[in-house]
Amino acid sequence: MEQTTRIELTNQSDLVAVRLGVMNPDDVRRLTIEDALVDTGATGLCLPSPFIKQLGLTPIRSAHAQTAKGIVERVIYSEVEYTVLERSDTIRVTDLPENMPVFVGHMILEALDLCVDMKKGLIHNPAHDGAWMIKIL
Repeated sequence: MEQTTRIELTNQSDLVAVRLGVMNPDDVRRLTIEDALVDTGATGLCLPSPFIKQLGLTPIRSAHAQTAKGIVERVIYSEVEYTVLERSDTIRVTDLPENMPVFVGHMILEALDLCVDMKKGLIHNPAHDGAWMIKIL
């Protein structure tokens, strides 16, 4: 069963520029995806190229990635702040072709202490009674 989630994305460099007083908060580039695919087979956050452009992300480096179709070359982009189920963190973004969905991978689930429940979808980890626990080791 396919699980999707809402994810809010903000250009992390823009947020830093606001904190430094060199950018107006109204100019921060943001994007909300209502139906991001929760893919526990994915590692991080993968965005189609139009969303990367909309957020104004900067290419950092190229990397090889293992996909269902084999090994491909992908570009890693600058960080975004992401929010899922009212919990936030930051991560660099991997590009996808424009016709692909947004993939929310296991690193995001672990960072935010979230689990996939087959009936309820994405939920706060029930082992922690709804409290947000981070992993140190």
